Amino acid sequence: VQLQASGGGLVQPGGSLRLSCATSGSSVSLNNMGWYRQAPGKERELVASITKGGNIHYGDSVKGRFTISKDNAKRTLYLTMSSLKPEDTAVYYCKIDNDYFYRRDYWGRGTLVTVSS
Repeated sequence: VQLQASGGGLVQPGGSLRLSCATSGSSVSLNNMGWYRQAPGKERELVASITKGGNIHYGDSVKGRFTISKDNAKRTLYLTMSSLKPEDTAVYYCKIDNDYFYRRDYWGRGTLVTVSS
């Protein structure tokens, strides 16, 4: 199972980005998945999660600004981020929770988002 996150970059405050997490070896439709982030000197935190049934949860700091979604056919998880703030600067990771087939967690390599003017 592999997860490949992409879409990070440098963006000005107030701007938008869309992150993608392409998966292989498993199924987006059968798994609970999430986006996490880790800022320098801080612990990794949950940004947003989506269950296999489509139930969604957001961290308090991103509610109303970020949207998690998935495309089962493309086996891809997305995070659409808007109204970005400097405090959103972090490495963003995607995760499969307790994979349906292999019964373990999988993490993708992170993608760096830098919000700065």
